[in-house]
Amino acid sequence: MKNVKISVRGLVEFILREGDLDNRRTHSSDTAMIEGGRIHRKIQHSMGSIYRAEVPLSYTYLTREKDFTITIDGRADGIIDTEPVVIDEIKGTYRFLHKLENPDNVHLAQAKCYAYIYAKEEELAEIDVQMTYCNLDTEELKYFNYHYEAAELEEWFTDLMERYAIWARMEIRWHEKRDDSLAKVKFPFDYRRGQKELITHVYHTIAHKRKLFLEAPTGVGKTISTVFPTVKAMGVGKVERIFYLTAKTITRTVADNTFQILRRQGMHFKSVIITAKDKICFSEERLCNPEACPYAKGHFDRINEALFAILNEEENYSREIIEDYAIKYQVCPFELCLDISLFCDGIICDYNYLFDPHVYLKRFFADGKTANNVFLIDEAHNLVDRGRSMYTATLIKEDFLNLKKSVKVYDATMAKRLEKCNHELLLMKRECTDIKVMDSIEPFVHSLERLYESMSTYLENHDASPVRDEVLDFFFEVSHFLYIYDLLDEKYIVYSYMLGNGDFGIRLYCVDPSKNLSECMKRGISSILFSATLLPIQYHKKLLGGTSEDYEVYAESTFDRNKRGLYIAEGVTSKYSERGQKMYRDIAEYIHEIAVSKKGNYIAFFPSYSFMNSTWDVYIDMYGEENGINPVLQSEHMTEEERENFLRMFENGYDGEEGINTIEVRSDRGLLGFCVLGGIFSEGIDLKNDSLIGAIIVGTGIPMVCKENELIKDYFDEIDGNGMKYAYIYPGFNKVLQAAGRVIRTHEDVGVVALLDYRFKNATYRELYPKEWDNIQSINMANLGQKIGGFWEINGNKFILDN
Repeated sequence: MKNVKISVRGLVEFILREGDLDNRRTHSSDTAMIEGGRIHRKIQHSMGSIYRAEVPLSYTYLTREKDFTITIDGRADGIIDTEPVVIDEIKGTYRFLHKLENPDNVHLAQAKCYAYIYAKEEELAEIDVQMTYCNLDTEELKYFNYHYEAAELEEWFTDLMERYAIWARMEIRWHEKRDDSLAKVKFPFDYRRGQKELITHVYHTIAHKRKLFLEAPTGVGKTISTVFPTVKAMGVGKVERIFYLTAKTITRTVADNTFQILRRQGMHFKSVIITAKDKICFSEERLCNPEACPYAKGHFDRINEALFAILNEEENYSREIIEDYAIKYQVCPFELCLDISLFCDGIICDYNYLFDPHVYLKRFFADGKTANNVFLIDEAHNLVDRGRSMYTATLIKEDFLNLKKSVKVYDATMAKRLEKCNHELLLMKRECTDIKVMDSIEPFVHSLERLYESMSTYLENHDASPVRDEVLDFFFEVSHFLYIYDLLDEKYIVYSYMLGNGDFGIRLYCVDPSKNLSECMKRGISSILFSATLLPIQYHKKLLGGTSEDYEVYAESTFDRNKRGLYIAEGVTSKYSERGQKMYRDIAEYIHEIAVSKKGNYIAFFPSYSFMNSTWDVYIDMYGEENGINPVLQSEHMTEEERENFLRMFENGYDGEEGINTIEVRSDRGLLGFCVLGGIFSEGIDLKNDSLIGAIIVGTGIPMVCKENELIKDYFDEIDGNGMKYAYIYPGFNKVLQAAGRVIRTHEDVGVVALLDYRFKNATYRELYPKEWDNIQSINMANLGQKIGGFWEINGNKFILDN
């Protein structure tokens, strides 16, 4: 007989939720939960020998239809061995307890479930429930006491379980339908060279519950090659849920299209794309409370009806479909989206929803929850920097003073504690001239914890305060800092620093995010981390939480290498010590000669806006407007519309209107884009066929020397002597690989990639070359026309232009 498992808390929070959606209650944060745990333990320890704390309870319920069972379990905060027995449920809050007239219905229901299970287990005729509320700031206590006969609890509990059984029955029937379809689904394409082996690697990784680090060059079909074996593993019970995690919207669309392709093969599979709240929210002000948003008012009274309808009528939950149902049932579309995800087989979302310590999907991962989840992590090379960012925290001294000025007339205690934090920071500032690595900041953190308590209490009890938004914004910064402080270990550097404007900051810098990322991936059984530029694999494996037991695979490119010309230019470099007008002229000459070798669209990528603009000025001075090609320049602060227009020029051809720049753009010429390496046009864009036939990459992509890169360098130098590679060379070369990958996007594409820096010939870079770079050639101005022109002649060039 089928068995469904659910926690007591999960059951009552789902079935019995009611009322308004209100984000003005801020204290579900991790720091508040930790504080609540401390209060729990303190109360429990003070109760004496008749009080049993954290008692595990479990009960298996047979449905009225006798078609399956439901196992419900949890831990009672306390059981008091008196006559009658008392079930104690403890809740921490920052609300003033004199305002609390009754316990929360869901909290009381949780205690009643424990009371029923214990009474049933011990064959008790009656039992008491005590709700204990504790103010986390003052530690004041307030009690609510109830007496129940076993018979009335059984009637209440049975009704609750039958209400949940409707949802569980729907899930069981869906899984049977899904698994039957997954057993029959076939791979939807002819296998490319090496693709079947790649699919096998993914399946075996899941079966062995490991991680796989996969270098998958463009063209190997990495999305279908990871999705297909994972859904097949789901069909035989190895996988409960698939999370497809991405860094960019475009790859989310690719994943969704892949699920759609398999649906056309007969697969039944529920999937949702989680859209960020800012994008899907109907309210312009993005305020989730009943006073500001009609969808928040009464949201929980209607949400289960909306959810049941959409789950039974749809399989693919797009943003548009979710918005339609949200309007129909007058519920928050973002919360509806998150609730849908609980019933989905596949969830497509940003990295944040697994890895971010505050944004992660608590529905799935809170309280150390684990399941047979598989994480498919696309464009995984992005996760190193994203991981560092998510697990780093910063506070600025001047922000404490600014908030103190705002709140001093509203909350004297908070203002006093802000001043105390400012004083501790001032002591640190006096010892810092530029940057100072700190051994300990405990006095400051102690003051910060007191401030956190004051801010929490204020926010919980002052919904209409004129300074509430300002306090709330800073509260989140403080909360994040305290959370990260609790994670500090040898993979962190704590340092203070002076900002350019004279302000002073303290930073908890996650130099090596591997441990934090690895802990997140333990929420599933297997992770497949893949990218077209996951080189060197051992570097990414180390920083992304891999172990010696995990696997790495280098998928062979399926593209014809003869259709891509690959060149290193002699005599030019982006090295700072060699920059100047002559170098800009030499680089401009290379760019021009490559771009006019065949009519078409090219992009030249530069290490910085400054370098790009300098070369642009020289290029325009040398070649002007009448040069056989349209030069177009990426500006530093493009709007979304300007970015789309820039790309559209390459994708659709010139439409005859005014170009991006002051240079007149003519429709009878190709395009030459001047763009920044590592920017929005060097990664994540898909310019197929003739949309782009050449990438010209100026420099090795090495990041600028700065405080944090130097900290990374020193940190890894101490570990294994590879600081320069970890801080500069590897991140820079990854940007080069991304830009080079813009040219060949399909098996029909033909194009050239030119690396304009003689340093690419050095052994340090040669050892980083992808396997498919085995046909790289050197060029200079004397033989450029012969080599690149010869490439285009071999590959059917019809439009060699006169120079």
